Amino acid sequence: MSGSKKKKITKAERLKLLQEEEERRLKEEEEARLKHEKEEMERLEMQRIEKEKWNQLEAKDLERRNEELEELRLLEGCFPEAEKLKQETRLLSQWEHYLQCDGSPDPSVAQEMNTFISLWKEKTNETFEEVIEKSKVVLNLIEKLKFILLEISPCDLQDKDIIQYKGSILQLQELLHLKFNVATEILLRQATTLADLDSGNMEKIIKDENVTLYVWANLKKNPRYRSVRFSETQIGFEIPRILATSDIALRLLHTHYDHVSTLHLVSTPSKEDTSSVTESVKDDVDNVKKTISKEAEEKSKQQEKGSHLIQEEEIKVEEEQGDIEVKMSSAEEESEAIKCELEMKVLSETILAAQLLLVENLSEKPEFFEDNMVDLCQFTTLGGIYHLDILELPPQCKRVKGWMIVEIRKEGLQKYTYPPETTEDLETENAFPPIEVTLEVHENVIFFEDPMVARWDAEGKHWRTDGISNVFYKPKERLVTFSLETFGPLTLIQDAHINMPYQSWELRPLDVNKVLLTVTTVFTEIQIQIKENLCMLSSIKLRDKKHVSILEGKWMTPIPFIIALKEAGLNIFPTRYSHFYVIINNKVPLVEVKAYRQMALLSSAFAFGWSKWNLLCNSTKVVFKVREHLTEECTETPNWAILMFSGDRAQRLKITEDSEAFSEALKEETEFHSTLYHMLKDCASKEAMEKVRSSNCQFVNSVCHMLLSTRLLSYS
Repeated sequence: MSGSKKKKITKAERLKLLQEEEERRLKEEEEARLKHEKEEMERLEMQRIEKEKWNQLEAKDLERRNEELEELRLLEGCFPEAEKLKQETRLLSQWEHYLQCDGSPDPSVAQEMNTFISLWKEKTNETFEEVIEKSKVVLNLIEKLKFILLEISPCDLQDKDIIQYKGSILQLQELLHLKFNVATEILLRQATTLADLDSGNMEKIIKDENVTLYVWANLKKNPRYRSVRFSETQIGFEIPRILATSDIALRLLHTHYDHVSTLHLVSTPSKEDTSSVTESVKDDVDNVKKTISKEAEEKSKQQEKGSHLIQEEEIKVEEEQGDIEVKMSSAEEESEAIKCELEMKVLSETILAAQLLLVENLSEKPEFFEDNMVDLCQFTTLGGIYHLDILELPPQCKRVKGWMIVEIRKEGLQKYTYPPETTEDLETENAFPPIEVTLEVHENVIFFEDPMVARWDAEGKHWRTDGISNVFYKPKERLVTFSLETFGPLTLIQDAHINMPYQSWELRPLDVNKVLLTVTTVFTEIQIQIKENLCMLSSIKLRDKKHVSILEGKWMTPIPFIIALKEAGLNIFPTRYSHFYVIINNKVPLVEVKAYRQMALLSSAFAFGWSKWNLLCNSTKVVFKVREHLTEECTETPNWAILMFSGDRAQRLKITEDSEAFSEALKEETEFHSTLYHMLKDCASKEAMEKVRSSNCQFVNSVCHMLLSTRLLSYS
């Protein structure tokens, strides 16, 4: 019984157990402290070694920095070289135009443009077909003037030239529309002779590559004839009884270009807008000029002193005279070289200023807006302008004793006001209901969402969406139907930033001086080929299905190419206002420009691609993928390296695209450099670097312009 009872622990035993436990705890704490101290020492030692390595790398980078930057400067000489070639091409085209003597004016010469406009104004009684033919020359002149304003840097254009070019564009646009109105009047005077035998009304369709005219004249005034449909089309109107019984004509003039909104908003950057960027560059250029001028003066003084000393000496031998002539000619050559160097430096600075303008984000949003007004910084017009007009039917031609007699009114073509400004009818809505209109969307334009319809407010000089209701779009038939309260210019609009931000991008070489740029967005994948000074749309995929575009296979210089893509609805080119409408990964402009310039230099031998880590680094750095790419065949699992660039330092990162977290840790056994060129040179083959050094200057410039225009590093 007593044996089964638990033995009681004595006080001494309890104290002993507590003491042993305390000793064990102290021992464990001491072991943990020693372990922590050891780990801390190891960590500090690792930090010291890492810092020492980093300091060594920084010292090495600093030591070769000037040499690397000088080599980069020589490579970037391709940009002013390409600009000089562009200037020479412009001069050559002016000379070729002069030699052609085809009667068309030089758009850059004010006198020739004024003569052309005056002579065309004086010409009367032109048929619609004749005006269409003349419009081809006019539209070509407008296009040339726009390209001059876009291609030449604002720094290089004088204010008077900008005013002259914009003035010429406005005059040509206004005169062209006036001529179309006069030609319409001439056509409508013959309505009775052109009347349809079945309906008794006149219907006429005139189609051209730039303009399509639909005209219907109400000759019979049949109150039951209220559905107007143009033959072999779905285009037409549902008109109310009051119009069905009136002497009116309906005109739909579809211009495949936009000369309405461009008169108001679309323009080149003004001097005020660009001053923030250009002023500092101009100061730099002035400093360069002063420095080189001083050097030139000092050298010329030394040369003069040398020549005076030579002249003071007695020249006895003919060979000495020869030596002096050689010295004098070499002095002239040296002076010419200095002058050339000055020009190239100034040109380089001007180009850099123009490139910075392409990535500039304006700090203030444009002043706006009433309800129902269209912000043309956020939206874009697509498919041209539909000029919808209800016209008063002019007096008709009459045959009298073999003569055709017609009354010509001084006021010309008159618009029929609908609904009337004043009416005694109390039920105005019933008497003058909205008119149902069906339009056809231009075949070469892509809408990624249902288009919105906007009307032009002539007083306010802007597009509006009020006064338009019951909009219905049939994508397969490409028809848009809506009800319209008042007639006037109409257009279809789409969000200009519907394809921004991009989901991914890749730039890879295809051949010598030829690359493929692929930009993937939510709706589409666009592939662009670039070679020498030309760009081409290679392919478009809409929702993973290939789409055929009229632009495919057409090589164009970068600026016309960008305009053509925008007009087709394929806008992947942000403006200075785009950051107000798109959530972007904004980067410091100079860092972005330097990255694009160096990527373009390397693009003939290296592929570049989007990296998810670019979102996680700050605005002073950019991160992207890169790999050597010498053959057109793409490997299934390409070995991409992750590069980080801050404008003055390039480094290869330890992380990969599949890593769990972002880290700026340097890849083992790599160094950092002042340029991307020297960073990749460390691990590239001789063949790749030889390809880079032998790249065509126009090709490099075109790739750079496309990268600057798409802004892949900020808008992905």
